[in-house]
Amino acid sequence: MIIFNLSSYNPGPFILVGIPGLEQFHVWIGIPFCIIYIVAITGNCILLYLIAVERSLHEPMFFFLSMLAMTDLILSTTTMPKTLSIFWLGAREITFPGCLTRMFFLHYSSVLDSAILMAMAFDRYVAICSPLRYTTILTPKTIIKIVVGIAFRSFCIILPDVFLLTRLPFCRTRIIPHTYCEHIGVARLACADISINIWFGFFVPFMTVISDMILIAVSYTLILCAVFRLPSRDARQKALGTCGSHVGVILMLYTPGFFSILAHRFGHNISRTFHIMFANLYIVIPPALNPIVYGVKTKQIRAKVVHLFSTKCME
Repeated sequence: MIIFNLSSYNPGPFILVGIPGLEQFHVWIGIPFCIIYIVAITGNCILLYLIAVERSLHEPMFFFLSMLAMTDLILSTTTMPKTLSIFWLGAREITFPGCLTRMFFLHYSSVLDSAILMAMAFDRYVAICSPLRYTTILTPKTIIKIVVGIAFRSFCIILPDVFLLTRLPFCRTRIIPHTYCEHIGVARLACADISINIWFGFFVPFMTVISDMILIAVSYTLILCAVFRLPSRDARQKALGTCGSHVGVILMLYTPGFFSILAHRFGHNISRTFHIMFANLYIVIPPALNPIVYGVKTKQIRAKVVHLFSTKCME
């Protein structure tokens, strides 16, 4: 109700252009995006199903993994259905409350993804550096506290973006040259000073993700120190193997993100079309690849997936 009351100054719908310059190819561009989105939905749902029904996967690491899968589902579903409707149906209009809602869940799930990876790094640190105390440190009560803490932190970071937008008057164009609503992109359409939006909307989430990365780096530095102290090569390889999938997911999340930031900051010769295409790929590809990476790299999940599909084939 607060959003609807505050948005009374912005009664008109916004127009999402899609990918400027490639409008004539929207129908064809939508096909690979749809396929990747289906892979993301299918992979994460299978992952959630396996973790829910298999008692052997009821461990802290897999609990955090299920949370990552749910966040990835939110991230991709917040944007892809509307993007595909723009590409295939020409449904470009979106209400201001609808724009704010999608924007909130987009940024919230992105920040929460980073926090979950930080929690997973802490899980790997405890498992490798204090294996005998693993179950006493990461008790169900502690895990719940971690989950509530990172979810609430992400909520508090992103919620002000909504109120910073609802205070702005939009008396000029309402055309958004993108496939989805994001905070700074919408704020730039306002006919008012948006300095606070730029400062808070960029630096606060950015510094939050940087702090997550620093804590992840510290965790893995301690992990590597502990691993190289292990007596045998097999023990070292086994310990590092438990971190392989997590490191892969970290690289998939942070590398494109920083590339996008650097491209916006220094890539003045890079076309807007490339920026928007890359932004859409960044939202849908990691959710599609994360279950595959964990399925390939994690022995327990790989075995359960093979068993699941072999059982289905026999039926």
